[in-house]
Amino acid sequence: MNLENKPGVSNLLSIHSSISGESILSLEDRFAGAGYGVLKGEVADVVVNALGPIRDKANDLMSDQAELDRLLATGADKARAVAEATLATVYDRVGFIKAK
Repeated sequence: MNLENKPGVSNLLSIHSSISGESILSLEDRFAGAGYGVLKGEVADVVVNALGPIRDKANDLMSDQAELDRLLATGADKARAVAEATLATVYDRVGFIKAK
């Protein structure tokens, strides 16, 4: 990888490696002599394939308003519990008296 002289190629190799799990050295060997467009196209395919299931799940959730509302309420309840515990710790450490 040549971050200084070829930051675009280095970035594409890093993205591909992070998503595919293939080592950067292996990718460099595989794409040696290939054009920038070949690498760019494969990175696009890897990203689309990785994000496809996430997109599909998001679309499913958006089409089921009741399930989406249920998940949002569950997440809000969990966040509230964590926030209350954190706030209680802060109040205790700062010396504030919790309002009733």
